[in-house]
Amino acid sequence: MKINDFLRFYEKGLRDFPKINLQGSDLSQVMLISVNLAGSNLIGTNLSRAFLTKSNLSRVNLNWADLTYAKLNQACLDEADLTRADLTGAFLVQSSLVDARLSGANISHTNLRGADLRQANLSGANLLGVNLRDANLQKANFNWANLQEARLSGAILTETSFWETNFSRALMREVDLQKANLEGVNLSYARMVRGQLQGANLQEANLQRINLRSANLTGANLAGANLTEANLEGANLTRAILDDAILRGTNLNEAIIFDNQLSILQKEDYSEKVPSLTEQMSALALFKPGFAV
Repeated sequence: MKINDFLRFYEKGLRDFPKINLQGSDLSQVMLISVNLAGSNLIGTNLSRAFLTKSNLSRVNLNWADLTYAKLNQACLDEADLTRADLTGAFLVQSSLVDARLSGANISHTNLRGADLRQANLSGANLLGVNLRDANLQKANFNWANLQEARLSGAILTETSFWETNFSRALMREVDLQKANLEGVNLSYARMVRGQLQGANLQEANLQRINLRSANLTGANLAGANLTEANLEGANLTRAILDDAILRGTNLNEAIIFDNQLSILQKEDYSEKVPSLTEQMSALALFKPGFAV
């Protein structure tokens, strides 16, 4: 269908346009509220600053599409292909992107508050400064993604994959990261107060200066993690694996750490790396053996 015919039919009140071909079209700043474009071909289409509120874009092919600053709140993009698409500054509050493909997409400074991204593939995507507050990210793939300065407070991240993801300076207050794979991720300077990290894999993670105050790390794997100058005040580390963890300057005031965990750490040779855990806590007058520190 030609672009002019499409727009004319829309102006006449027609809203159903499933499986049409608009590849490479210029729809910038166009108002297409509540339009049905399910299964359509929009590869390379310019939708910059377009209004697509409450539209059906499920299974749409939006490879390399320009969606910068587009309004897509409450839109359905389930199973849509947004590989390499540009969504910089787009507004997708309460939108649905279940099983969507967003690998390599630019999602920087995009508003996805309350969005449903269950099982979405965001591997290698740029999410700098993205707003994902209260979003459902269960089983989503964020491997190699950039989430610097992202806002994830209240987000559901259960069983989500974050292989070598960059969370530096992210705001993640009260996030649910139970059983999440965070091996090798960069969480330096992130704020995760009261985070739920039970059973999470944080092996070799960069946790320098992270704020984990009152976080629940029960059963978490922190082997080899760098916790230099991290704040774990009041954190629950019951059954957490702490082998080879670097704890230089770490604040463990009132953190729950049991004797067997202390003995594991104290057996390690930190002479050329960091002071022993006993020395660190004694210097801070925080050591309370037997239950918690």
